[in-house]
Amino acid sequence: MLRPRTSRKDQHTKGENIFEIPQTLYAKTSRTDSGDIVPGLTVFQHCYIVGMVALKLSKRLLPYIPIKLTPKQCGFIASLHDIGKINPAFQTKIIKALSRPDAVSQKLPRILELVDPSMEKNWGYHYGVSQISLEAINCPRYVPYIAGQHHGYTPAPVQLSADAEVLGGPLWQKERIKTVKRLKEAFGIEEWPDIDSPETARFLAGLTTVADWIGSGEDFDVLASNFSINDIGALAEHAIDKAGFINPRVITGLNFEDIFKDSSGKGLSPYEVQQKFIDVATSSGVHVLEAPMGTGKTEAALYAAYRLLEDGKARGIYFALPTRLTSNKIYDRFNSFIQRIMEKHQTPIQRALLLHGLSWLELTELGLEGEPGGSWFDTRKRGLLAPFGVGTLDQALMAVMNVKHGFVRAFGLSGKVVILDEVHSYDAYTGAIIDALIPLLRNLGCTVFILSATLTRERRAEVIGTEIESNAFPLVSSSSIPGECKEYPIISPQELERKISLTFRMERKELLEMAIERAQRGFQVLWIENTVPEAQTIYYDFAARCKQIGVECGLLHSRFTLEDRKHNEEKWVSLYGKSGINERSSRGRVLIGTQVLEQSLDIDADLLITAFCPTDMLFQRLGRLWRHTNTPRPSNSVPEAWVITPPYETAIEDPLKAFGPTALVYAPYVLCRSLEVWCGRKEVALPDDVRPLLDATYTKRHEKGAMAKWLHELENGTRFRKGRKELRQLARFTLSRDAMTLPESKAQTRYGEEPGCDVLLLRDIRLNAEKDITEVTLLNEKFIELPLHKSKLSRKGWRRLSVSLMKQTVNVRLKDAPLPLKRSFLKRLGLHNCLFIGSPEEDEALLRLAIVDETGQLHGIQGAKLHDTKDIFYRPDTGYRVVKRQKR
Repeated sequence: MLRPRTSRKDQHTKGENIFEIPQTLYAKTSRTDSGDIVPGLTVFQHCYIVGMVALKLSKRLLPYIPIKLTPKQCGFIASLHDIGKINPAFQTKIIKALSRPDAVSQKLPRILELVDPSMEKNWGYHYGVSQISLEAINCPRYVPYIAGQHHGYTPAPVQLSADAEVLGGPLWQKERIKTVKRLKEAFGIEEWPDIDSPETARFLAGLTTVADWIGSGEDFDVLASNFSINDIGALAEHAIDKAGFINPRVITGLNFEDIFKDSSGKGLSPYEVQQKFIDVATSSGVHVLEAPMGTGKTEAALYAAYRLLEDGKARGIYFALPTRLTSNKIYDRFNSFIQRIMEKHQTPIQRALLLHGLSWLELTELGLEGEPGGSWFDTRKRGLLAPFGVGTLDQALMAVMNVKHGFVRAFGLSGKVVILDEVHSYDAYTGAIIDALIPLLRNLGCTVFILSATLTRERRAEVIGTEIESNAFPLVSSSSIPGECKEYPIISPQELERKISLTFRMERKELLEMAIERAQRGFQVLWIENTVPEAQTIYYDFAARCKQIGVECGLLHSRFTLEDRKHNEEKWVSLYGKSGINERSSRGRVLIGTQVLEQSLDIDADLLITAFCPTDMLFQRLGRLWRHTNTPRPSNSVPEAWVITPPYETAIEDPLKAFGPTALVYAPYVLCRSLEVWCGRKEVALPDDVRPLLDATYTKRHEKGAMAKWLHELENGTRFRKGRKELRQLARFTLSRDAMTLPESKAQTRYGEEPGCDVLLLRDIRLNAEKDITEVTLLNEKFIELPLHKSKLSRKGWRRLSVSLMKQTVNVRLKDAPLPLKRSFLKRLGLHNCLFIGSPEEDEALLRLAIVDETGQLHGIQGAKLHDTKDIFYRPDTGYRVVKRQKR
């Protein structure tokens, strides 16, 4: 039943129809130049605009995706998304939002006085009404769900009919049906579409949502007073361009040597393994390249992707890095490739494809959700929608998960070359999601490249989805047709074969002295730890000593601000990479880091020191050692690695104690199996030992004694850690369309990783009420003014300001983050205009905020408590450091 917003003694006039429908039904409000909020586009106008954007956008994608994904009625399907705004609660909300509600020229029916707008949440807001209304008129399967999901979630089921009183009764449902018919006529549709698969529905849901974002842009607001259907097509094309959905134009006829060059600028010829992959990966499907570290798997995949772009078989590339711990330096390698293949004379937005993701954010417009303060004003997500994107596997995995806007990610990947780098490194939970993602990508018209140096035979069969025969290494496997696979064994390049001397069970204190001695002799030393705190501790031990003796010392991990991480990686990856060959001999260096240094990174060390880790990870780390044959080395040096390990017997009995924090990162059983394989070895031959050692580590076997206990825990879990069986069940739940849609902040793609959040680090932030601004001092002492009202800056100005603040953020585990603040507090500071601070339904802000003093210690804003049990510090050279507070 309806309930009045306020108690009223007066009753409506006898015979008056309180369910009367307003003459004009609004979809939006609009803001004038003076800041007033006035009525905007009507429901029909907005729906038609969004439908036309979807239609135009689908035509741009059609050459690259299966035709079944874009039925001729796709524009009409998208246009239905907001018919649910024809409901009393929404229309009341629109009127109350106006600067002058009494200025609305039409007479408002009594129902708008009686209905409470806050009731909308009871039926899933206006998008829930869209779904209920379309279900009531027996739309074809999936169409109501596409409309209902366009805000990212599947509305919760409600026991409510489309002609319920709270939705306006039969009269308002008739008006919704009338609008559906009107849209059907406007798009020239005679028959409802036949959507034959969940994959098609998922794509269309993503298309509808993105079209809604673009069609909600301010460029369309001018049509509120002068709407003409004939004008919409051209405006839609222009808005799609501004959003960045421009098919790239590549230079044709480039060979491998034209694109990839050595430090002197000379073109590189492909190895045999690279050439075989390029020759095989010429069509959509799943293509796997297994080859040793340093054989140029990335370059082979990129060149094969270029060939597909050249032939019109793909509309872009998404390069999925293995983890969020991966170095940002891969962006530079990717951008260098893009710069060489793109035609030179293109639009500013096309040229932005050559820039880092933050520049892409500054130049493109994606409606409200993609504007500063929206959840998709984020390089981690927008890389999926850009023609060329580098991001993490996490974002790609969410395309198949029942997570908010998962279908937008599926839409963004459609028709592209999707490169999954280092697939070996995923657990049972993530592996199950990958196994579901790959068939989806096939159905979306993608070409999937899987790169690995350490893929087991069993895992390769799972990702390809069929039985395999060869256990050769290197190996190219190609599956253009599901259920079929061709395998091509390759001979490894002789110049990449090498033997590495191994030394185990050394104390860190002893290694410190030995590493300094080597660095003094000119060695480029690489030291990899398994956790950030351990890496920071080692860095502190080195830093003071190295400064005294003229040895450079650096630290790389994932807990730096975007700005500092970029600066640190540019310096150290260059010094240890091909571009630093000329500087290499000038002095010795020690670079300390975490898994950031382990994968997707072309660095070359003279000596490796590493904490012990599973076999596949250890091979990755060994791949950073003596990587290039033309690198100058200190005299009398040989390839060698010092591996920090506990005694085997001690590890078997109590791995948690023996391995310390490492046993919280990697499964104790896998660590023990790996240690069993490695502990007696004096050297390792690459690539000959890769397959045998992987098989020795991961081949299933019956266990006895302590190892039986650790295997049982791996499979069944403990009270501290979930087992493989439960992880697979959790993965299946995450993939289920029947389960509740998860918010992005709670969607886990790796169960072992703890949820995190972004922390904004500033030198100072103060509200200046007199000037209507917030005064912000960045860590680099730069001063900026943040207006409290959107009307004070242009859209481009807001994007530029937002990017400046994003560079000051660092992503950390929730338990290590400053205590949350109220969303209302961050809104008072105006931060919601720049950064996504969390969902409006949540009282606490998702974004955390802290002040960094001149000593590097973090403090709560305006004297608020920072953390209950920890002191936190930040320095540009050490990053975000957490210290447990001593009890007094």
